[in-house]
Amino acid sequence: MTSSRLAGRTAPADVPGTEPAIVISNLRKTYGRVVAVGDVSLSVADGEIFGILGPNGAGKTTTVECALGLRTPDSGTIRVLGLDPRAEPEKLHPLVGAQLQSSALPPRLRVAEILDLYSSFYFDPADVTELAEALGLADKRQAFYRSLSGGQKQRLSIALALVGQPRIAILDEMTTGLDPQARRETWELIEGVRDRGVTIVLVTHYMDEAERLCDRVALIDRGKVIGIDTPDGLAARVHGGKRVRFVPSAPFDERLLTGLPEVRGLERQGRHVIVHGSGQLVNAVILTLHAAGVGARDVELESASLEDAFVRLTSRRPEDENGANQR
Repeated sequence: MTSSRLAGRTAPADVPGTEPAIVISNLRKTYGRVVAVGDVSLSVADGEIFGILGPNGAGKTTTVECALGLRTPDSGTIRVLGLDPRAEPEKLHPLVGAQLQSSALPPRLRVAEILDLYSSFYFDPADVTELAEALGLADKRQAFYRSLSGGQKQRLSIALALVGQPRIAILDEMTTGLDPQARRETWELIEGVRDRGVTIVLVTHYMDEAERLCDRVALIDRGKVIGIDTPDGLAARVHGGKRVRFVPSAPFDERLLTGLPEVRGLERQGRHVIVHGSGQLVNAVILTLHAAGVGARDVELESASLEDAFVRLTSRRPEDENGANQR
């Protein structure tokens, strides 16, 4: 449920000439002999929702913690709203909100007390009553923190990241532990926050979440960026964009289709033929077969997904990563 102050959709401010909200160049961070981040470079446009995806241990959390100034990189540069997060934390603190994987709050404080305490840290905080309502915590304002469920604690941590009305919000696995309805309500909230001009950096394992929310995503594996694009663009780059599956009515020479400019590949699975390609792939395949006297039955169009890209580039499935901690 989004409130009036959190509504009103506009396009992200990814305008040529606009200074990026975050610029990370050649970031490297090690823990002893373990290389958590080997070489990460990326930029986040002002006003966009930027996703960071990758397997456990890929370096996602270490990257955002360095961007927040919580960890000191071994090398590389980071600028957040033009500021160095390690050298200028006092200037950056009011401008950036963060929700990290784990939080430690006093168990005997009530939710309302926690919200009021955090709001007191900022010159122009959000309305905490409105924020609690938007995140489904209105009826928990008098509850002790220790009595909250895991999902409720997660919602509270998101509220604390947004209470200062930051220019940038960094959210690490924000919907872990939430039920499907709560996840969708949180997505609506985040879209509303972005529509107010807030830049969002979203670390997530959920492919549907990234596809729904993110303007662009960076896929990180083994401490390096292996792809940055829109979710659709990243999927198309890996899998050729589209797939057409059908059952031919008669045998045909595969060169009939592989010679088409829209077709990038063809494979057979039993009686099914699967054609990979782009553009007007379905029309090109069906019309070409028809001209050769071959019909196509049980036609299915499959668009490549972000999960396809994740699996192809990392050789791991996202559900294997869910719920685990990573650096």
